[in-house]
Amino acid sequence: MPHELKPEDLGTYRESLLNLQARLRGDLDQMTDEALRRGQPDSSGNLSNVPLHMADVGTENYDQEFTLSLIENEQDTLGQIHEALGRIDAGTYGKCEECEEMIAKPRLQALPYTKHCIKCAREMESRG
Repeated sequence: MPHELKPEDLGTYRESLLNLQARLRGDLDQMTDEALRRGQPDSSGNLSNVPLHMADVGTENYDQEFTLSLIENEQDTLGQIHEALGRIDAGTYGKCEECEEMIAKPRLQALPYTKHCIKCAREMESRG
């Protein structure tokens, strides 16, 4: 069974979470700009911004929906990071919210915002 996290470990995880948060916010800003088509001059010379072919319309719609889906996923991850930072402040970081056992360090290193140990995460995933 993994042991309690030391203060220096918590500092490392906090720094990792803050770095990930900053990177995702930058990615999110860029994807939002792309989804809203800001800052992208029309390179085709089409001044009306309307694609000339139905396939172009389909591709544009697919690209925009895909980008919006990525934005939604990144926003969810940012929410999980915010919650993890709150758990660090509350002194509960690293403890599985399901079984209350300590989460293994390799799992926290891979997913510093996780709130479940691998066993509980697998069980929850199999339940749907």
